[in-house]
Amino acid sequence: MPRRKRVRKVVAPPLFRGYKPYGVSGNKPEAVELLYEEYEAIKLADYDLMNHQEACVLMGVSRPTFARIYESARRKIALALVEAREIKSVYGNAHLDKSWLLCVACHARFTIPGPNHQVLCPICKSIHVESINGL
Repeated sequence: MPRRKRVRKVVAPPLFRGYKPYGVSGNKPEAVELLYEEYEAIKLADYDLMNHQEACVLMGVSRPTFARIYESARRKIALALVEAREIKSVYGNAHLDKSWLLCVACHARFTIPGPNHQVLCPICKSIHVESINGL
């Protein structure tokens, strides 16, 4: 029996729900689902320019596990680009570092430290917010 997957730590959720190719018409192929932990691996290795050892410590996984997550993310992004597929952001097997919220009105993403009775969007002051921690 295989071991259970350890939950991967993600500092912040992606700022997008998905990407669609521009100028593609006709039969749409199935979308590629990019998991939060795959997004985090790409962000740490390619955007923040961390080496794999630093990134795996930040995500709370082993070095080989980080390499597998990173490779999976690269393959999915390449597939989406070559075959003109949509990319969707999916929660996956991740644990967000903090409790992140999304404002339904203005689509701002934010986190509020400490317990609050009523949560308001810091941008538009709307009370219509929802959790994006996958819960």
